[in-house]
Amino acid sequence: MKITEVKVWLVEGVKYNWTMLKIYTDEGYTGVGEATNWPGSPIVEAAARHLGERIIGEDPMRIDYLWTKLYRDLNWVGPFGASMCAISGLDMALLDLKGKVLGVPVYELLGGAFRKEITLYANYWFTKGGFNANDYAAQAKKVVENGFTGLKFDPFAHTNYFYGADLSTNLALTESQMDYSYDVSKAVRNAVGDDVDIMIETHAMLNAKTAITMGNRLADLNITWFEEPLGPENPEALKAFRDRLNPAVSICVGERHYTRHGIRRLLELGVCDIMMPDITRCGGPSEMKRMATMMEAYNVLLAPHNPNGPLSTLASAHVCAAVPNFFRQEFMFNDVTWRDQIIDHALPIENGKLVLSDRPGLGVDLIEEEMEKHPGIREARDGFYV
Repeated sequence: MKITEVKVWLVEGVKYNWTMLKIYTDEGYTGVGEATNWPGSPIVEAAARHLGERIIGEDPMRIDYLWTKLYRDLNWVGPFGASMCAISGLDMALLDLKGKVLGVPVYELLGGAFRKEITLYANYWFTKGGFNANDYAAQAKKVVENGFTGLKFDPFAHTNYFYGADLSTNLALTESQMDYSYDVSKAVRNAVGDDVDIMIETHAMLNAKTAITMGNRLADLNITWFEEPLGPENPEALKAFRDRLNPAVSICVGERHYTRHGIRRLLELGVCDIMMPDITRCGGPSEMKRMATMMEAYNVLLAPHNPNGPLSTLASAHVCAAVPNFFRQEFMFNDVTWRDQIIDHALPIENGKLVLSDRPGLGVDLIEEEMEKHPGIREARDGFYV
């Protein structure tokens, strides 16, 4: 069997464009994948098309061989960013294709299932102007009413994220801004009670002093984790942050750490209790499984980052099914209405869990005509699309 074509689509999503792709073969088998990355730009789309061309004529069943070939071929330009997204999407599509050839779900290719019900946590977003404590609390209640037992939000978004970080302040918050962020977080905790996990996002938009202050201050709310308090560039800085943080507060990082090589130093330093690699960026399902195995050796839990499209959600769930150290998987609670329309089986979400089927591969196919009804945004729009 040989690969004959790789098609790529840019599809508008809730936060940014989804990059979807499909591999075709000379024997009629196909496989679908997703290479989404912030901000969903045509750069990722172009990388997926280019790498797709590089595997034409190859045997699609040689998944690890093709992963390694692409990774090493691209080392001279740096195997990260758009190129790693493309590798991730192609790896996903190759696993989907192989599962369909063999008649088994992807989780069987990854070693078999520990579980088929994947516990999710809800990520919810607001439009501009919806950043007060009452709005956050009301949305949190809605999440819980829909069966989710965990949720994530960014209480600093009103100052840093939607409106752009003010670099002139060196990413510092004023006392009143810190009070506001704490009050938002407390309102959410009071709204959902003590039995719901709450994850605090920062998007690495705080300086170290502010992040330490807020991380320690939020400890009394029994937060499940404090996410990305610093950027990914310096593992030693994250270790220094960990040493100054209340031991009761867990750190979660990993959405901007790529491949097993990118998390090795973090694991050695004992920076975090939970890691959140993103399946459309870290190297795909094959690499996420390898990363999870490394994490298990350091007693670190897997909680995949996933503010992406439906194939990312399904592929992440297949990895979560196949590892012992799974904790939770991210899920976009507020999504575009066409999320389930571009795939031939809707995402099987039941009471805050994704229930995997026994269908071969990822269990779905892409519907080309539906994707083309929602073309990706190619111009700047409120800072979300480029």
